[in-house]
Amino acid sequence: MKAVCLLSGGLDSCVTAAMAKKEGYELYALTVNYGQRNRREISSAKRVAAALGAREHKVIDADLRVFGQSALTDDIEVPEEAAPGIPPTYVPARNTIFLSFALAYAEAVDADAIFIGVNAVDYSGYPDCRPEFIRAFQRVAILGTKRGVDGNPIRIKTPVIDMSKEQIVARGAELGAPLEHTWSCYREGETACGRCASCRLRHRGFEKAGVTDPLPYES
Repeated sequence: MKAVCLLSGGLDSCVTAAMAKKEGYELYALTVNYGQRNRREISSAKRVAAALGAREHKVIDADLRVFGQSALTDDIEVPEEAAPGIPPTYVPARNTIFLSFALAYAEAVDADAIFIGVNAVDYSGYPDCRPEFIRAFQRVAILGTKRGVDGNPIRIKTPVIDMSKEQIVARGAELGAPLEHTWSCYREGETACGRCASCRLRHRGFEKAGVTDPLPYES
């Protein structure tokens, strides 16, 4: 079996890919360089793909800075605390774009599944991380591809969608996922800030799971 795994360089996508490998899939990793604020994500994704023994790892460019309107692709302050509503770190239609690329890649290599590390529990309120969004895109995969028309659609798999960050960390540690290569900070720099909402969520997950966070923080 083959699977395209979307790798962001972050914790959730790393554990998701490790779970795909555990299920017996041959991994075809895909990372999108979308003009994100911190380019460290790209190098982290490369290390994760190598550590998991991916058959291929493609990094493709889709510069979403041309649209902006996100703290990750524009000159907007990255928040330190989660707040009600959709946060400024939401990137317009990001997962729709990522899954479209993954679907094309999956058809090209005749993969049976796409794995994406979206999470609807400990997340930031992004609309494209919800189960109903994934169900809608599964319908796209069925209707808009040759495999779908032929009755053998590519399946969209989201194994961490209902897991807390604590559970994701614990599962990653259990699988021996390369958590030491992951990156979660939203801000620019070679050291994680420890203050942004993403850093705080990650670190709390490690603490609750009783696993040492291998990522050094500024504070």
